[in-house]
Amino acid sequence: MPLDRIEADYLLETPADPARAAEVIAGEQSSGTFVAIPGETPELKARSAARVERLEILDEDVPGRSLPAAGATRPGERVTRARLTMSWPLATLGPSLPNLLATVAGNLFELRDVSGLKILDIRLPDAFAAAYSGPRFGVEGTRRLAGVERRPIIGTIIKPSVGFDAAETARLVKELCAAGIDFIKDDELQSDGPACPFDERVAAVMRVIEAEADRTGKKTMYAFNLTGDLEQMRRRHDTLIAHGATCLMASLNSVGLAGMIELGRFAQLPIHAHRNGWGYLTRHPLLGWSYVAWQKIWRLAGADHMHVNGLSNKFSESDESVIESARTCLTPMFADKPCTVMPVFSSGQTARQVPGTYAALKSTDLIMTAGGGIMAHPDGAAAGVRSLREAWDATVAGIPLDVHARSHPELGRALEMAA
Repeated sequence: MPLDRIEADYLLETPADPARAAEVIAGEQSSGTFVAIPGETPELKARSAARVERLEILDEDVPGRSLPAAGATRPGERVTRARLTMSWPLATLGPSLPNLLATVAGNLFELRDVSGLKILDIRLPDAFAAAYSGPRFGVEGTRRLAGVERRPIIGTIIKPSVGFDAAETARLVKELCAAGIDFIKDDELQSDGPACPFDERVAAVMRVIEAEADRTGKKTMYAFNLTGDLEQMRRRHDTLIAHGATCLMASLNSVGLAGMIELGRFAQLPIHAHRNGWGYLTRHPLLGWSYVAWQKIWRLAGADHMHVNGLSNKFSESDESVIESARTCLTPMFADKPCTVMPVFSSGQTARQVPGTYAALKSTDLIMTAGGGIMAHPDGAAAGVRSLREAWDATVAGIPLDVHARSHPELGRALEMAA
């Protein structure tokens, strides 16, 4: 793409003429407003205005408007869907992620000419790669710190999500570490409440992890949730460094883009980026963001791991969408700065999802976190850890799970539980 322009693709639905609606969007998101104004000369437009690059009509016979508008669908009204590509000159906003959001996702969705609009993808000039650090660890750095090569990183979430104090959390972590788990994370609801203060939890958990590492030589990676305001996150980050932690977690929609950019600048540990709240940005098919576009913003800001949901998940997302999300995390953004990140599969994951995940992604560069799939194993959490590892060993080797389960009882019990 041109080095001096930003591009964005949209799924557009409109009861107006699609070409006119596209021009309204371009004007609203650059130099124009609802009336002609002095100073908006042809020269200024050529220099600064958004440009409609492509408009592909997809459906000219949509039954009605997908989103509510100032007026209801009129009898005989034609509603059209199209794929729209727009571009903006880099010189207008510079390589700024916050201002990029205001440009590609600003006052578009509520325009009267629009009855549906979803951002499908964005393409950024190399100037953004120079302006932002991107992931410092990504796939390779995460594997190095976790001590895991040539297979997925097997992980879990502290369950119950909240309710344990620091000592109870540490006891569970000790059991999981003894089972050889690679990765553990706080639930996103657990940060620094009075029942389980952050500093106490970090100290108790890291004592267990370090003791187990001394005993076995394997140091489990734990992502502590430091979500908070900037000063809180700085202080909590320093606490993690002081205790020898190897990962941190932040809730993207809670800390916001500016908070994530700053966290990416000072963090010395991999950033496990949780997408809780993602549903309100995407669940309607004609509103908000596709994950393909959205995750690029956070990767560039500094995320090292990105949640992508999981196959046969407990939420509303399709398996096809989950795999597309995971693939895009592993797809380079820039020629000289790939910015690839580790996709995190979660949400109702058990040994049963392993073959489908591997067949679709065709990679072991992933973290699979199973909460209930490990904690609720009939023979305990340690057996749950072993069942997931056995499932991946069998799948990568091309052995059907039911065959492998005959000689691996933990896997067999997991398959019975998930049936």
